[in-house]
Amino acid sequence: MVFVLARLWARLTSTVTWRTPLLVLLTVFATSWAAMALLDRDSGIADPGHYWWWFLVTASTVGYGDFFPTTTGGRIVGAYVVLGGVVTLTTFFTHLATTLATAKGRRMHGLLDHDLADHLVLVGWTPGRTDRLVADLRSDGPVPIVVCAWADQLEQHPLPETADVHFVRGDLTDLAVLRRAHPERARAVLVDARDDNEAVTLTIAAEEAAPGVHTVVTLRDVARRRTIRRIDATVHCVQWHALGLVFDELSDPGIAEVYDALTTPGGPSTWSTVVPAGATATYGAWQQALGPARDTTLLAVAVDGEVRVSPPWDTPVPAGAVLYYVGPARIDAGDLRGVLA
Repeated sequence: MVFVLARLWARLTSTVTWRTPLLVLLTVFATSWAAMALLDRDSGIADPGHYWWWFLVTASTVGYGDFFPTTTGGRIVGAYVVLGGVVTLTTFFTHLATTLATAKGRRMHGLLDHDLADHLVLVGWTPGRTDRLVADLRSDGPVPIVVCAWADQLEQHPLPETADVHFVRGDLTDLAVLRRAHPERARAVLVDARDDNEAVTLTIAAEEAAPGVHTVVTLRDVARRRTIRRIDATVHCVQWHALGLVFDELSDPGIAEVYDALTTPGGPSTWSTVVPAGATATYGAWQQALGPARDTTLLAVAVDGEVRVSPPWDTPVPAGAVLYYVGPARIDAGDLRGVLA
């Protein structure tokens, strides 16, 4: 029986699976029961109501001693059961360790499928930039992030110690690779490529993998947005260097277009004017006066050099303070008195 078990062990360890320990245990159980029934009839161990219990405590090496073999043959069977139990446990823990090591290796090399939802997908890796993006995106609270990098950019996970940051590595134009990040279930997708040509290519792949998901693309030359818009008119393009705007666009879709509209010549823009003497009022009074009179929205006020964005409406605005506002045209200091009147 030991020879049979050894042959079985040699065969099974060549292709160990989670079923292997169970097969070893069942084989030992069946063969030892038959052997015990032949070699130790008087002990009562082989009785169907007793054998399963005796086998359990013997194979686990607990050995309560409520049943024990009384013949030499029965003791040999008992040793065989102990050996089978040790082999089973060894096989189980060896396969468990191998499985954990394999999973860790696949995670470190970006080969795992990340079953996530409401997460962020960052397509592209730039040393020093992407890790800063990750840190800033997580500054308001933990959020799952999947960093996707080309195979030639990284060999293994760049941020393995950062919680909820996952890694996908491979050909980023291959949909099978991108889909390991599940962008179709993401909160947003950021394409942050090495150059604008690559940005266009990755946008095509991202839009095919996750149509309809809020997608942000960073561009060195924002004029390339015309090309991006041909791919999908809903994709939002942001200047590559404007990291603050990237963060805003990811959390508040469409805000980049608001900024673009404010900086485009010929339309509403941001202005500032110093409050003249005799035109003091509260922030709320200025807000209510500028709207109906000049189609203008007050954004902030600077008093003694301190800029306060959207302060409480009862905030005093003395002469010499600076008003910052959005409107169709600049309002001269002299005109402010008439607006307030």
